[in-house]
Amino acid sequence: METPVEIDFQGAPLNQHVQQSVATHIAALEKRFGRITACRVAVTAPSAHHRSGGPYEVAIHLALPDGREVTVDRTATEDERFADPAFAVNDAFKRARRRLQDQVRRMRRV
Repeated sequence: METPVEIDFQGAPLNQHVQQSVATHIAALEKRFGRITACRVAVTAPSAHHRSGGPYEVAIHLALPDGREVTVDRTATEDERFADPAFAVNDAFKRARRRLQDQVRRMRRV
């Protein structure tokens, strides 16, 4: 993996499984697109004030050449699947992949 990745866990201790999942997703994006210059991922755990937990929130920021950027801010809905950090990370990276595909198409047109 060539892209420098910054992973920030907020409200929870460092989770090695989630960290490995993020690295795998970034490697897949690099393999497919190859032009990512930086990546920042923020994983926010549910607040401890909720009785039944709550959704994880994942934000991804990808920097591309020529000052272009892809940002995915996932504000979780009432979907209980987002209580699983692995699901939240996978969903955010699916969104990032789609937005990155759109940016690559725009870059090729210019």
